[in-house]
Amino acid sequence: MRARLDEIVFDCSEPASLGRFWAALLGTERVDREPHWTYVEAPGLPRLAFQRVPEPKAVKNRVHLDLDAGDIAAATAEAVALGAVPLGELVSDTYGQFQVLHDPEGNEFCFVSGHPDEPAAGA
Repeated sequence: MRARLDEIVFDCSEPASLGRFWAALLGTERVDREPHWTYVEAPGLPRLAFQRVPEPKAVKNRVHLDLDAGDIAAATAEAVALGAVPLGELVSDTYGQFQVLHDPEGNEFCFVSGHPDEPAAGA
């Protein structure tokens, strides 16, 4: 048997609100399937779904999304205007750069950009 990734589901308290944030961030529309279930679909990503759960987020995510932003500073400014919160400063190393952020419900994600001298994947 081979499984394939169908969607990534975020537990949250306000699916429509969190879906609105991610739809705006990814330049797509949100779909409210039920009061407790919303999703967004963006090219190049699996569906991102948001389901209402009764408990609040308690600890750091064990999985997070890395989004190739090109211009990390501009992407971070746009995300902050939508309700994201940056965590720490932009990190640079020999492989590139990344900025960690929280979405409006505290889920971690990163904007990433490869180092210009790094060989392309598969090269």
